[in-house]
Amino acid sequence: MITANAVTKRYPDGHEALKNVSFEVTAGEMVFLTGHSGAGKSTLFKLLAAIERPTAGSIVINGQNLAALRKSAIPYLRRKLGLIFQDQKLLFDRTVLDNVLLPLSIVGHPARDAPRRAQAALAKVGLPNREKAFPIALSGGEQQRLAIARAVVNRPAIILADEPTANLDAESATEILGIFRAFQQVGVTVLIATHDPLILARLKPRILRLDKGEMSEPLPDQSAAGSVP
Repeated sequence: MITANAVTKRYPDGHEALKNVSFEVTAGEMVFLTGHSGAGKSTLFKLLAAIERPTAGSIVINGQNLAALRKSAIPYLRRKLGLIFQDQKLLFDRTVLDNVLLPLSIVGHPARDAPRRAQAALAKVGLPNREKAFPIALSGGEQQRLAIARAVVNRPAIILADEPTANLDAESATEILGIFRAFQQVGVTVLIATHDPLILARLKPRILRLDKGEMSEPLPDQSAAGSVP
């Protein structure tokens, strides 16, 4: 579960990226965070991932108040989070398999089992035969699948995806959303930031809407969880 209560983020230059933001996402829910460019979506994701800290208010993830966490505890929190950034942060000098193995190495996963775990993650996202390829040889949709595989290889309880369908064609975007839906159906909490109105119009998911750093009321006809046809 994710709970934000009166969260404000103010930078040293005085800019308030978030103002008194409150919301709750229950365990196993898939929710979309939307808003115009500069609305504060990426800032909120940085706070949820404990990359930055709020100026005021609190964020609680699975019972842990992020503001109270020591720096030494943050890596343990992130093991429960699958983070997918706008720029993907892929390692282009390493193979597809090596990219997925890296998070396992960081957390000290047994080396003997790591290749099997990485291959299983690649299979889940539809890349079972691309493990020896390099990211530069992949299409945009395949690179995004790789980013998802790397994010989920440690079996996180929560996935945070920042604009995961940006720059993808409609077919690839639909496939990527289907992957997230599959994880949500087995109990993973999924929060997706997007400003793509076509996706939101077609899926009619639950939406959290940011406008100039403030959370606006959700639309009245939204369901509690999104679905992909």
